[in-house]
Amino acid sequence: MELETAIANTLKENRKKAGLSQERLALDSDLDRTFVSLLERGKRLPSLKSLFKISNALSTKPSIIVAQIELLLQKD
Repeated sequence: MELETAIANTLKENRKKAGLSQERLALDSDLDRTFVSLLERGKRLPSLKSLFKISNALSTKPSIIVAQIELLLQKD
């Protein structure tokens, strides 16, 4: 699995678990909805600043999201 795909899957899964739409996540993290969509489709990679904003909006730590991404990458 490519890094972009692992990030996309992890962000989408966490967003859905939090019960948020892409638009709500974007608003809560002060990011553009189009950017959130691109992240979830594996078309863009988040900066550390964006990852922290998204993590905050999802009420989790960035390290937890990174650990989830690492687990997906290790499965391949």
